[in-house]
Amino acid sequence: MSYIDEVLEKLQQNYPEQPEFLQATREVLTSLRKVITAHEEEYRRNALLERLTEPDRQILFRVPWVDDSGQMRVNRGYRVQFNNAIGPYKGGLRFRDNVTLSIIKFLGFEQIFKNSLTGLPIGGAKGGSDFDPKGKSDREILAFCQSFMTELYKYIGADEDVPAGDIGVGAREIGYLYGQYKRIQGIHTGVLTGKGLSYGGSLVRTEATGYGLLYFTQEMLKQNGLSLEGKRVAISGAGNVAIYAAQKAIQLGAVVVTMSDSTGWIYEENGIDLPAVRVIKEEKRGRLSEYAASHPSASYQEKGNVWSVPCDVALPCATQNELGLEDALLLVKNGCIAVAEGANMPTTAEATSYLMEHGVLFGPAKAANAGGVATSALEMTQNSERLSWSFEEVDTKLQEIMVSIFHKAEEAAKKYGMAGNYLAGANIAGFEKVAQALLAQGI
Repeated sequence: MSYIDEVLEKLQQNYPEQPEFLQATREVLTSLRKVITAHEEEYRRNALLERLTEPDRQILFRVPWVDDSGQMRVNRGYRVQFNNAIGPYKGGLRFRDNVTLSIIKFLGFEQIFKNSLTGLPIGGAKGGSDFDPKGKSDREILAFCQSFMTELYKYIGADEDVPAGDIGVGAREIGYLYGQYKRIQGIHTGVLTGKGLSYGGSLVRTEATGYGLLYFTQEMLKQNGLSLEGKRVAISGAGNVAIYAAQKAIQLGAVVVTMSDSTGWIYEENGIDLPAVRVIKEEKRGRLSEYAASHPSASYQEKGNVWSVPCDVALPCATQNELGLEDALLLVKNGCIAVAEGANMPTTAEATSYLMEHGVLFGPAKAANAGGVATSALEMTQNSERLSWSFEEVDTKLQEIMVSIFHKAEEAAKKYGMAGNYLAGANIAGFEKVAQALLAQGI
């Protein structure tokens, strides 16, 4: 049995209750088979894959807080510090009621390679809680965040572990978390990214993941003799990533025809009115059904999903495993030429294989949505230098990083005889840097 298969079998035996983590490790290790085979004896002797797939540490804790009725509540808190071979742990915090250890581990594992691809000195981690901010008052969210940080602060630091935001953790939550950290530690340091501009945050951080997704997609199309100009783009989601992906797509000349949220999705044949969506989602914190009510030309549906709409480019920006094999069949049938992942692992393995087999350009999440963590690392740099860069300066650096990531993936795929396979290329390019660091540092 090959080294990869041994490790995958052991992971399956040890973690049968963690499907998302097993899916992520299988997808990454399988795509690395040519690389691992070429160095199998060395990697096996150094237990490289075991050291890569087992986190450095997993921190689980309870988070007690009091709701507005005076009732005590208890949620679970997580921080998985996966790998710091190339820099301090870096990865977001996710607050959502479906958060489990399996999801946090899959996200942290993916983060290792994503962070490596940026070229910046940051390792992989992830954290969060099964607390859902939806429907909670500001006071309840403050109470939860303060309790969460009262435990988490023991394990993080500007040169140790630097969390950021993710689903359910936006500017408000980061502010509350940072305030509690500063209150406990008594120091003003870059221990969190995604901070407000008035207390150490970076311009472009809000837009970074969505903008970065389009910079990657634009370069992927360009290198294949194509352009975004005039292309019809289907986007899932209506959160931060989706909104700024739509904004940048429109700026680059594309027509965004769909967006979605947890209750349904909208289709606007001539292009979505993005300012209206932003008012509904960012100011009113409402549902997309409100958009259809005020835009007669739009259709709103609660069943199905956005991938049934004919499009040239598909950008899944909602959540993991949202684009399945049936969706891939529809995209190919309707002439889709490119899929780039704005969310983490939004495309199932079966769907990914089908898309690539049928010539659809595929931008994997760890490459295509790395703009957020890249700009978080740029925020860390600014904090360390006690400086604030202009929007244009950060945006230029972001664009350069995303173009560089594409070419790293492209070149790594060619090196191992898989030209055009950006999924394998991204995994290989991210892996090789981390593997070199692990081997150099010993146990």
